Amino acid sequence: MPADTAPARTTGRGTAAQLLRGLAMGSVELVPGVSSGTLALVLGIYEKLVHSISTVASAAGALLRGRLREGARHLAAVPWLWVVALLAGIGTGVLLLAGPLESLLVEHPQAMAGLFFGLIVGAVLVCWGMLKRPTAGVAVALAVTAVVFFLLLSSFGTGGEATEQATRPWWVFFLSGAIAVCAMILPGVSGSFILVLLGMYPQVLGALNDRDLVILAAFLLGCAVGLASFAKLLDWLLDRYHDLVLGALIGLMVGSLRVLWPWPHGLESTELAAPSGPVLVPVLLAVLGFVVVVAVDRLGRRAVGR
Repeated sequence: MPADTAPARTTGRGTAAQLLRGLAMGSVELVPGVSSGTLALVLGIYEKLVHSISTVASAAGALLRGRLREGARHLAAVPWLWVVALLAGIGTGVLLLAGPLESLLVEHPQAMAGLFFGLIVGAVLVCWGMLKRPTAGVAVALAVTAVVFFLLLSSFGTGGEATEQATRPWWVFFLSGAIAVCAMILPGVSGSFILVLLGMYPQVLGALNDRDLVILAAFLLGCAVGLASFAKLLDWLLDRYHDLVLGALIGLMVGSLRVLWPWPHGLESTELAAPSGPVLVPVLLAVLGFVVVVAVDRLGRRAVGR
């Protein structure tokens, strides 16, 4: 066997695995209350993803200031094959699974809520295991974040709103995109849910349906700026306060479980009620989701020898 054959095959397997990770992340990003950042944590690529986005942001900043050599150095440090494969997978996941997932959420809201609830509980357990040195301070950060987010969600519902026309100025869409896109790399929150909280979900849908290119461009530009800025901050925080930040992120996941409680209306509201009606299927799917996440984590640890 030639000496360069094995690395080529390894690269091919790595690209395929990254496409599958992106496919999964794009799929979960469609679910209110569930972030692709959560799955990135579970798959063990979260910190590399944040660091890659931060490096691209540093390159863009250097190029805008006319520091071409510095910008080129940052660009060379980005694992482009890894990033492009992940983005391709995310795009494919959104395009392929948006329709089927929407149908399942509409036709079986409680069952799907049960499945997602189990996935997040499993993610909380897995992410707790990623802490380097769990301390009382980390536990307090987790608890406070979880309680605050849980109470905050009590003021909002997640049901679908009727599509409206885009009636707000372009800068509102810019700011909304900058805030909502942060959910992509923030475990516990989805971008669509942030838009619901901001009251911009029907506005963005209206812009899409009207093919309002100016408004959509402002929204996408806000997404780019927000993602770059937040990623740099998060990368800095993870480098200096790893466990404290991760504890707070786990708290966000715990708080977001309010959205995913199956009863009484599944994902359609944040109202809470005792289990009733079809209880068995949501419970079984919750157990299945939990087992899948934990199993994926165990397999990942074996693969990297952790």
